[in-house]
Amino acid sequence: MGLWTLLEGCLLIANALAILNEDRFLAPRGWSFQEYSGGVKRNSLKGQILGLIYATQYLRVPLILLNLLCIVVKMVSG
Repeated sequence: MGLWTLLEGCLLIANALAILNEDRFLAPRGWSFQEYSGGVKRNSLKGQILGLIYATQYLRVPLILLNLLCIVVKMVSG
């Protein structure tokens, strides 16, 4: 397992977090943005995970560019 494989794995996890829908998936389980901004402590594990989810959803454009870069590198290197 090389560094490239590790980076691809992190990119896949970021993609998975970016596509989570708040209305259909997060809110019914009590993981909505209202809980993050209101009642959940930001230093708790739940608060940290919610912050990570919303950070990846906010940074979708750089995530798209990283996906394109990964595709180009895979096409060039084989």
